[in-house]
Amino acid sequence: MSRVYNFSAGPSMLPEEVLKKAASEMLDYEGSGQSVMEMSHRSKVFDNIIKTAEKLLRELMNIPDNYKVLFLQGGASTQFAAIPLNFMNGSNKADYVITGQWAKKAFAEAQKYGDAKAVASSADKTFSYIPKLDKSMFRSDADYVYICMNNTIYGTVYHEIPDTGNIPLIADISSCFLSEPIDVTKFGMLYGGAQKNVAPAGLTICIIREDLLGNARDITPTMLNYTIHADANSLYNTPPCYTIYICKLVLEWIKELGGLEKMKERNEKKAKLLYDFLDNSKMFRGTVVPEDRSLMNVPFVTDSDELNAKFIEEATKNRLVNLKGHRTVGGMRASIYNAMPYEGVEKLVKFMSDFEKTNS
Repeated sequence: MSRVYNFSAGPSMLPEEVLKKAASEMLDYEGSGQSVMEMSHRSKVFDNIIKTAEKLLRELMNIPDNYKVLFLQGGASTQFAAIPLNFMNGSNKADYVITGQWAKKAFAEAQKYGDAKAVASSADKTFSYIPKLDKSMFRSDADYVYICMNNTIYGTVYHEIPDTGNIPLIADISSCFLSEPIDVTKFGMLYGGAQKNVAPAGLTICIIREDLLGNARDITPTMLNYTIHADANSLYNTPPCYTIYICKLVLEWIKELGGLEKMKERNEKKAKLLYDFLDNSKMFRGTVVPEDRSLMNVPFVTDSDELNAKFIEEATKNRLVNLKGHRTVGGMRASIYNAMPYEGVEKLVKFMSDFEKTNS
């Protein structure tokens, strides 16, 4: 059976080249006589895998030497607690910008540990825009400022990194990880779950400036203490070995394509095709203000719940799957991550055009 075009928000599709490579090495990784799934994380073979993955990530993202790269478990949601436990350790204050469900959840978790303040929010318009931010909005003694860079559910993204002055900026980049170049030096910490653009579910990557480490609260659980993992080179306990291996293959794939500049070109081309159709359609419309549109997640609706349901049903029959939007937005959502080929978006737009003609 041929593969579908999978528009899931995550776990999402992986590059076919990566899946084929992993399949060819499933029983015997590079002559080791074993699968990566079953090898010791203390072995020389796996040590080379995780070190190569870190080297490739540093190269692709231009990560400076004074930043630690951690390969962790627990998902991005675990970081919602780990971040205040590790970094809300000076004034016990942190400023959050609420642009969707994940920033909202991170904020709620931080409130358990100190004076977390929502300095801006786009909840008034169902998170359909990014609030305008100014350095003066942030408390001068805040320990950090927190944002969610790309909002998977609502389809918004920060096209400009907020200026927080001397306050460390922390960003959840789960759904825009490796989709385009990003200036790591503007952040105290970047982190994201891998299941959108990087690897299967089970891996969380944290990129942390070294000077922020070493001040975790005494009550911080060992497994949430970033310094513990940094000192152990992500091997304090058994890491998600196979997911790190797939991450390595994805990073190799991106490098072979030409790096993050080339990936950005690919993603802009895909997104333009879909947004141009939405902007000219009489049936479908996007839900995000144009200046804050994501390259990765494109929510759209018709004016009828019945028509939305019919579209999703018929799209699925045409092997365009996982297009149902989040319940807080309704309608549809096309997640067009790195691995989604241009042909997949072409097929979606063709189907949307035909659907509009048939149902108008």
